[in-house]
Order: sequence, then structure tokens, then C-alpha cells
Amino acid sequence: MTQKTVLNATHRELGARMVDFGGWDMPIAYGSQIEEHHAVRQAAGMFDVSHMTVVDLTGEATRPFLRHLLANNIDKLAKPGKALYSCMLNERGGVIDDLIAYFLREDFFRLVVNASTRDKDLTWIERQATAFGVAVRERPEFAMIAVQGPTARDTVLGLLPEDSRAKVAKLGKFVAAEVEGPNGIPLFVARTGYTGEEGFEIIVPDTRAVELWQALAAAGVAPAGLGARDTLRLEAGMNLYGQDMDEDVTPWEANLGWTISLDEGRDFIGRAALEAQKNAGVPRTMVGLVLDEKGVLRHGQKVLSAAGEGEILSGSFSPTLNRAVAFARIPVGDPGDVRVDIRGREVPVRIVKYPFVRDGKPQDGIVI
Repeated sequence: MTQKTVLNATHRELGARMVDFGGWDMPIAYGSQIEEHHAVRQAAGMFDVSHMTVVDLTGEATRPFLRHLLANNIDKLAKPGKALYSCMLNERGGVIDDLIAYFLREDFFRLVVNASTRDKDLTWIERQATAFGVAVRERPEFAMIAVQGPTARDTVLGLLPEDSRAKVAKLGKFVAAEVEGPNGIPLFVARTGYTGEEGFEIIVPDTRAVELWQALAAAGVAPAGLGARDTLRLEAGMNLYGQDMDEDVTPWEANLGWTISLDEGRDFIGRAALEAQKNAGVPRTMVGLVLDEKGVLRHGQKVLSAAGEGEILSGSFSPTLNRAVAFARIPVGDPGDVRVDIRGREVPVRIVKYPFVRDGKPQDGIVI
């Protein structure tokens, strides 16, 4: 049965085109997907991400539990409010999910996990938590709105009462705070995002989510759908679970080696498999591709290189670059001249270092 967020009726009133996304009825666009993309790159846009799953972990052994559960080291979080991006792995080193963990108190951490992986994530987390005596509580009573773009931060600050504004204004990147919003709405405001732009991801009680959405709209923030969210995160070089990685792909193979902490004495789930793969030589690598001629790069297309065949993972037209870009997984080795099979035609592409776009502008070497 398709699920709906508390903002579903609001999206429909705005004329959004709705699609099934991981079992949720979600807006793909409200009008022009490209205009929504540019609104986020040039000003501010907002996304309903209430389908994401909030999981609160409590208990004296919560930190030791997360040291065991996550490939990144939760001990990097020493101050309340700090956040950590990490993969959660199976014993083979494959990615069960990628998530954000927030340190709130020594006995209280919050996870935000992907909507499409909710059931397996909760099952896995609860199973692993038993031995540590950690309580696992899903928080379905929360909605979440992401506000992103170069003017997003100032716009949100302008809606907050003075005390809250001062507190949120001081937040560094990947830090969150609990504050009071407009009309006393309780908010959990995190300086995080999935677009490569400045902004916040805001957790709000679902009973007040429509009110917050309307306040943001009145302040000039443009509604944006999942279509723009996908092209924005691709330009920003951010992975999508299920497309760029899954349980048969290790973080080494998903260009997420920077999220692995092989710190001494910490035996996290999947560590032995990661170390074995690293020592043997990681067989596949994830690269960025740019198509300079007309055409579209799409998931599943075959990539031909001197090192062997690979495939497109995420691929799309980039509105900021006005050309197609993609992530691809190819064998390790000298790739030589790389081509993509587009409907039986071998089209030349360039391997580039991503992100493709940063601070709204193409990275060096992306556009020639």
C-alpha cells in the first residue's frame, strides 16, 4: 500500500506531478523540474523528505553500539549536536544503507536513514542493538523539510524567534540544534543537505509540518520535487542508495573510502571484509563521466574502457552544466578512451573528478 507524507495534500493543491518512490506517493515536480533545479542553485528551494526514517537510540551503551554498527567512527562526535555521515555494512562489507548519526547526549543518538531501506534497516539495527541493551525507537510522528540554496540559510533564520535565530546562526556544517520555530513550532534544525548548497534539513512534528511549509513558501522558498533533488545531488557528487551502491558494493567501490575509519581496536561490522578487499586490491572503482555531445547518460548503460566493461550508475542531464553527466563503476586500471553504449552506438565520454558542481559553479575541467 502506497504511503503518504503529511504534506501530500499540500503537494496536490500545488499541482505537483506525483510518483511512487519506494512505496511513497511523492512529488517529482510542481511544474518545470529544470526551473526547480535552478531555484535551488540560485536562491532557495524546499523538499518534502518526510519519507526519510528517524530512529532514536537510547541507553548507556549507545556509543559503543554505534562504534560496532558503523564503518565511520562515532567517537568523532564529542559535542552535542554534531553529526556524522557513515555507511552501515553487512559482514561482507556491502552497504546496507548510508545514514547520518547525530550525537545528542551520551545515552541518546539519532539516526536518519533512507526511506527505501526502512524495514531492513530497522530489523538490522534492532538485531544488533540487543546485545548492547540499546533501545531502538522509530519516530513516525516527525516530518522533515529540506531547505537548500544560497539564500536558504538567511531565509530560515529570518523566520526564527531571536533566541533561536542566534543559536541556529552559530551552527557549523553537520551540526544540529533543537530550537523553537515560528509560532512556537518545535524544530530540530540540522545544517546538512543533499544538494551541495547551503541550507538546513529540519525535523518537525507532523502536526506542524504544513504550517512550516506554508511559512517557508510565504518567505519566498520555492517548492521542489524529487526530480530536481536527483539532478542536484548528482551534480554535487552525492551517492544514491540502491543505484550507486547496495549490499553487494563496498564503500571502497562506491568512492566512499573517506567514510571508513580503520582505527585501531574497533571491530565494526564488515571491517574484516573491507581490510581483506583493500589488501587484495579493490577490483572496481567509481568515476565521474561527462558527455560533451548531445545525448543522455542513463542508469544501466554499458561503459567500455581499456580496463574492461562497466556500467552507468546514476546518469542524467545536468541543468547547471547543460550536458549529461554520470557516475559509473568500471574495473580498476588504465581506462584509456572511454565510451558509453547508447542504443548500440559507442559514444565517447570524459572521465572527470567529481563533484561536477560546487557553490553553483562547474568544477575545473568539467566544461571545456
